[in-house]
Amino acid sequence: MNKFAKIRLWVMGGLVIGVSFASHAADTVTIYAAASLTNAVNDLEKIYEQKSKVDVKTSYAASSTLAKQIEAGAPANIFMSADLQWADYLQNKKIIDSRQRVNLLGNKLVLIAPKNQNIQIKIQKGVDPTKAFTGRLCTGNVNSVPVGKYAKQALTTLDWWTKIQPRLVETEDVRSALSFVERGECQLGIVYATDAAVSSKVKVVGEFPLNSYPPVVYPLAVTKDSAQATAFYQFLQSPQAKTVYKKYGFTVLNQR
Repeated sequence: MNKFAKIRLWVMGGLVIGVSFASHAADTVTIYAAASLTNAVNDLEKIYEQKSKVDVKTSYAASSTLAKQIEAGAPANIFMSADLQWADYLQNKKIIDSRQRVNLLGNKLVLIAPKNQNIQIKIQKGVDPTKAFTGRLCTGNVNSVPVGKYAKQALTTLDWWTKIQPRLVETEDVRSALSFVERGECQLGIVYATDAAVSSKVKVVGEFPLNSYPPVVYPLAVTKDSAQATAFYQFLQSPQAKTVYKKYGFTVLNQR
């Protein structure tokens, strides 16, 4: 083989490699999901990978953190937020198209304590919550993390906010708040019902009245469109996916 033939073969090999990489990229889809969705989306990731032979990449954090990362150019195809605000934020930035967005799930806000703690408290107006416990209360950052924003609204509606605020520990996401309570570093925590349900180390002390905070809504949206993104977006709304959501205690809003 002369030197020109060798060069030509090397170039052709490079082209083959390039095609291989492009094909691999096309068989990947990335989802950025609120921390409270970790268990459900992990299950759905496995189901979808077996079903479609597509590699699903996941990232979990507070919806606020994920939205900012997506705005900065993070390679997310799908965004599942724990509130409407952060989906609206990306839609206003023209990153989300309203035609590829749906309000998919609902959740509830609960008060939790470590399993071994005997704390009793009535979640209603007229009760002084600080008399029921002596330690700290954990929830997400009340200015940006959805669970924290819902929690602040509920505490304000119940006239508990000014009493609780000095004892409040604000975390980066709802699963961090759950972990603080699991370890006993916080005596109480405000998380979603679905988070409490996946932990064997905490117990639900009570549920917050639904009229004390805005409805917890999880929008599902495409943020970087592709054939794989559209297919995965549709799968996340399928009957099979809805069975998984319900298994973890989510309310399915979109029943089509």
